[in-house]
Amino acid sequence: MRRRLQGRRALVAGAATGIGRATAELFAREGADLVLFGLGGAALDDAAAATGGRAVHGDVTLAADIGAAIAACDGRLEILVNAAGLIVPDRPASVDDAVWERTLRVNLTGAMMTCRAALPLLARAGGAVVNIASVAAFNASPDSASYAASKAGLVAYTRSLAYAHGGDGIRANAVAPGWVRTPMSEMEMDLAAAAAGTDRDAAFAALAGRIALGRIAMPAEIAACCLFLASDEASFVTGAVLVADGGGRAPTQNRAV
Repeated sequence: MRRRLQGRRALVAGAATGIGRATAELFAREGADLVLFGLGGAALDDAAAATGGRAVHGDVTLAADIGAAIAACDGRLEILVNAAGLIVPDRPASVDDAVWERTLRVNLTGAMMTCRAALPLLARAGGAVVNIASVAAFNASPDSASYAASKAGLVAYTRSLAYAHGGDGIRANAVAPGWVRTPMSEMEMDLAAAAAGTDRDAAFAALAGRIALGRIAMPAEIAACCLFLASDEASFVTGAVLVADGGGRAPTQNRAV
């Protein structure tokens, strides 16, 4: 059986860990030729070795580094996944300017700059863009001022990209995950556990109790959403946001707990 991404080149930004790493691994199994871009040092090299891809070490906020990643695509690109991101918990009344600017720079501006640089190759191929947003774009917590703003901006940018370049054959969509077991979420749970006097597993368990499916997602489950949006199975899907939160926003009786 033909693999769904056979013969296609995919650039995955933020591929060293978490959702980006899981997406690279799944895309490789589906036949994609990979360029893996971002920070991560040895972790990015390990991801490249595991997937047969090429590692391009660099910062998604720097035009020269993005240019190196595009150059590594050797003039052809069918799929772009923007999975690079960071979170620093903060509240509206005490947002640190440097944290705000860095968060938006990585989560929003970096994705925009990578998309912008990739557009000529994507237009040539009639390619697909998948941006990793977050349900925080729609239901931000009090402690996610910078992060939620960056992800809401990414949703809006993705829709603008879809409508501006649909005529070029480019599809652009976003995935909005809820809680996923990644190094970033583990950091957040460590902070929550410290405040509550518990541990990471207890913090995750309490969180799972507020989700309809009763559990935290694994990165591979979000990678599967990316695969759908990048593949021909989503050939008429553009400007969409695929929410994958396990029903985390649905059970209102649990949200007060």
